[in-house]
Amino acid sequence: MARAARQCYALQTARDGADFAIMTRYRSVLVIAVLASLAIGAALPSLFGAMRSRVAPDRQGEAIRPEPADGEVRLSAAQIEASKIATAMVGPGVVTRRITAPAAIKPDPDKIARVAAKVVGVVEEMRKRLGDQAARGETIAIIDSREVAEAKSEYLAASANFDLQNVLFQREKGLFEKKITAEQLFLKAKTVFMEAKVKLDLARQKLAALDMSEQEIAALPSQPIADLRRKEIRAPISGRVIERLVSVGQPVGGEGQAKELYVISDLSVVEAELAVPAADLALLREGQEVRIQNAEGRAFEGKITYVNAMITRETRSGQILARFPNPDFSLRPGSLVEAEISLKEARVKLKIPRSAVMIIDGKPNVFVRTPEGFARRDVELGRGDDGSVEVVSGVQQGEQIAVSNVFLLKAELGKQNIPEE
Repeated sequence: MARAARQCYALQTARDGADFAIMTRYRSVLVIAVLASLAIGAALPSLFGAMRSRVAPDRQGEAIRPEPADGEVRLSAAQIEASKIATAMVGPGVVTRRITAPAAIKPDPDKIARVAAKVVGVVEEMRKRLGDQAARGETIAIIDSREVAEAKSEYLAASANFDLQNVLFQREKGLFEKKITAEQLFLKAKTVFMEAKVKLDLARQKLAALDMSEQEIAALPSQPIADLRRKEIRAPISGRVIERLVSVGQPVGGEGQAKELYVISDLSVVEAELAVPAADLALLREGQEVRIQNAEGRAFEGKITYVNAMITRETRSGQILARFPNPDFSLRPGSLVEAEISLKEARVKLKIPRSAVMIIDGKPNVFVRTPEGFARRDVELGRGDDGSVEVVSGVQQGEQIAVSNVFLLKAELGKQNIPEE
């Protein structure tokens, strides 16, 4: 009995020892787990901080650099250059009101010559073609004319008779002065001489009416008989042949026949005919400057020579004429151009190009250069012309403003105003 009790006690003691060992081992594991949890918890803040520094470096930079102010566009010098944004200084200047109108180039009527045949005959030579240059006094055509031959023959006969009567008169005059001949013979010789002189003068005037020069008339006595029928036609002005109206062998000068051979125009000066709206006619005066451009973009300056008081009923416009120097013939008659007339100039304290002005929220704005890029400014505009405008307020003299590709700045400013989602 006692032995059995001792065995039971020993068995119970062994079980209690095993349970204690298990409990001790569990407590050790629990302590280790708690310590590990505390270590991980202490390491998490530094770990998350390191992750934030790696994942979001830009946010740290933003925290250091403030957001752009309202209306500010931040651009580096390299970005500005790459965007080709040019700047200009605000300063004083002149604005001019202008009128633009379509215009047609035509020859100056004072520089056009219509070369007439002036005699009845047949065209023997035409020495100029269309577009050729002719010098004043140059022979440009020859006409074979019986009328000219008769006029020349009449002059030669009158000249020979005048010479004869002059000799007879001088002889009778000498004899009369020496009391050798009677006064009646002297007076008769004088009368015949005067009649011969009148006939010679009439014959010379007839040749002059046929457009013969004094040199040509003086050379007639030595001219071959065969050339008496030839009438040389000379250019009345220097210029270019713009019309050739007859051909070789064509009869001219008679009834129903051509009366003109050429049309020559001096295109070193041309005229522009402008169609100006009736409302603007009262602003124009003779002598005002006019500016036009040819097809190649070259500018020419001239002056108004005529302002028509009549209004065209169909177009409700008035005719304006202006003259332009055309030394190299770049302005071609018949071409259409755009004319610009300066009406009034006004000096202003501040002037900027119109290209610098952007309409933002219904108001005019400019972009002023700053160390960080550009800043938008509201401006008040005054008088202006096609290319520039006065600034009443908003900018100061000497400030630099964007004048080209300004729409890029407006677009960038618009992006900044879009709220982030």
